[in-house]
Amino acid sequence: MAKLRFMSNNIWWCENNTPNWAEKGEDCSAEHRSKGFARVYDETAPDVIGIQEAGGSLPSKVMTALLNQSKIPYSLLWGKDTPIIYRADKFEVIDTSYDIYPEELSGYEGSFNNLSTKSYCVAVFRTKEEGKLFIFATTHLWYMREDQQAGSDAARTYQLGILMDKIEQFKARYKCPVFMVGDFNAYYNSEAVQSALKRGYISAYHLATDYRDETCGYHHCAGDRYEGFDNKKTVNESIDQFMVKSAPEGSVKRFDRFYPEYYYPLSDHFPIIVDVEL
Repeated sequence: MAKLRFMSNNIWWCENNTPNWAEKGEDCSAEHRSKGFARVYDETAPDVIGIQEAGGSLPSKVMTALLNQSKIPYSLLWGKDTPIIYRADKFEVIDTSYDIYPEELSGYEGSFNNLSTKSYCVAVFRTKEEGKLFIFATTHLWYMREDQQAGSDAARTYQLGILMDKIEQFKARYKCPVFMVGDFNAYYNSEAVQSALKRGYISAYHLATDYRDETCGYHHCAGDRYEGFDNKKTVNESIDQFMVKSAPEGSVKRFDRFYPEYYYPLSDHFPIIVDVEL
């Protein structure tokens, strides 16, 4: 049996420190925050990490920090703003695909992909010890609300459909479980998430047999300031999703989040951690 720990983590695209942070003696630069993410990954030891909003130099800086701070041999599967970090000692990469979502959406005006940051990365992994295959995908969907830009809900559904179509191509070839994670910028009852449910996906939150974190996993962390953890909102108000398809019954054990105090200035999204047995 393969015991796996997956993580989904939006790491906030912010390259340089801002005046507001500097005035308070704080540092939100990629260089500074990369060490914090390396600490998170070293302490929680996920096997595969789906990243969103990587942008700029942060992925390479995180990998450098991991090399200096961690004994875990992590590797980076390139995916621009949506890369995957995985344990090279435990997995072989069998197949992979990365793509940027289209900027235009038929029937609506405007762009639905700011700076080409909305994309996906999907990979097929095989565990070296047990020979278990699984598909892991990370994505970042369009971010505006419908009242901010008409067609935003449809854009997220369209983008997620592109990813799910690509996953189905891999699934038909490799016939294995799917773990699809990311910043959907959409609540559980949204059009996008519901479209995934109609195609056979189930939230890892609902599948978890041993533990479920009930919080939304989001707080304010931006160029102006960061705030502490707010646990008033529930998981149904989370914009980060972890979806599972074709996994054996009872295989998802734990749906958790990681929010130590040192994480508050790292990103506005707290990581999702899901433990699985295949």
